[in-house]
Amino acid sequence: MGTEGRTAEIMVAEARKAFWVMVGFLALIWALQVANWLSGYELSYEHGIQAWHPESLPDILSAPFLHFSWEHIEGNSGPLFVFGFLAAYRGVRRFLGVTGFIVLVSGLGAWFTSSPQSVGAGASGVVFGYFGYVLVRGAFDRHLIDIVVGVVMALCFAYQFAGLLPEEGVGWQAHVFGFLAGLVGGWLFRDRRRPRPVPAAPQGEPRSALLKELDDLGL
Repeated sequence: MGTEGRTAEIMVAEARKAFWVMVGFLALIWALQVANWLSGYELSYEHGIQAWHPESLPDILSAPFLHFSWEHIEGNSGPLFVFGFLAAYRGVRRFLGVTGFIVLVSGLGAWFTSSPQSVGAGASGVVFGYFGYVLVRGAFDRHLIDIVVGVVMALCFAYQFAGLLPEEGVGWQAHVFGFLAGLVGGWLFRDRRRPRPVPAAPQGEPRSALLKELDDLGL
């Protein structure tokens, strides 16, 4: 099998992993939602983010898994799966690093800037982080397909930018810092591998030159 065939197999395998990782992530937050609902949402209030409360700092890791209502988790689940899958299909290992970075930055940003009287929870900060990451990853990795995906997502989900604006009763601080973390994460977790050397195509073999051009574009 040629190099192109092996590359395609690897991409399909990573996309399959990405799909099941996101299915598992959604299954986890929905299972927690059932327990949370049965407890009267005590989990969200006890393990959500309370700004400027030092004992709540560890809760920046638990808050993205908890929600305050069925409508809350339903609104997050669709975008979480779509953006999460697009963020993960190039490689699950890098995706986990990006996710950890987004969770930390989004949570710390909300902890420092939210009202001390509020409690924040929900996956929306992570959703905005994935959104930002998907928008810029293609530019940093120099993959034409990912650039196209980023442009399409920006056009199709332009309304998401409204969630970055201050709004009463909405944890917009987590949205803003999550989005910024996604943008920065696109650079921090960019593909640092050097392009593979491609032998020059002999005269009369334009197919090899074409394959080189496609490889340079990330196709």
